[in-house]
Amino acid sequence: MTILEKVTADTVSAMKAKDQPRVETLRLLKSELKKKEIDKRAPLDEAEAQKVVESLAKQRQDSIDQFSKAGRTELVEKEQAELAILKAFLPASATDDEIKAEVDKAASALGSPTAKDMGAVMKAALAALKETGKIVDGKKVSDAVKARLA
Repeated sequence: MTILEKVTADTVSAMKAKDQPRVETLRLLKSELKKKEIDKRAPLDEAEAQKVVESLAKQRQDSIDQFSKAGRTELVEKEQAELAILKAFLPASATDDEIKAEVDKAASALGSPTAKDMGAVMKAALAALKETGKIVDGKKVSDAVKARLA
């Protein structure tokens, strides 16, 4: 079942359950997926659909951060609920330990890398992490590489 099919099925079940916040979030996701399909002029593959979901999840996370700084707890709660719904459509994220292990492997492959080799270590670590099929936060990888090369 593709992400779009799963979103459609979940929307129907949420409508039957009269879960309005979930319906709104799923409709937003479906419209973004359809919009991307129209822009591409072809059906989305799973990787492209996943990127759309990741983008929406990242937007929610950024909103949570901004609303938290502003003290808008009601909006933080709303965004957190939407983020939880969106995360259900994403694979698991790479853990800090997995990131650190891949960074160590990439750094070891280069011998004794220096700060100048940060790009090469980042590229190798990100490639290895993406092969696992998990979501990888580039900032976390960057921080791990900086810590390893420091």
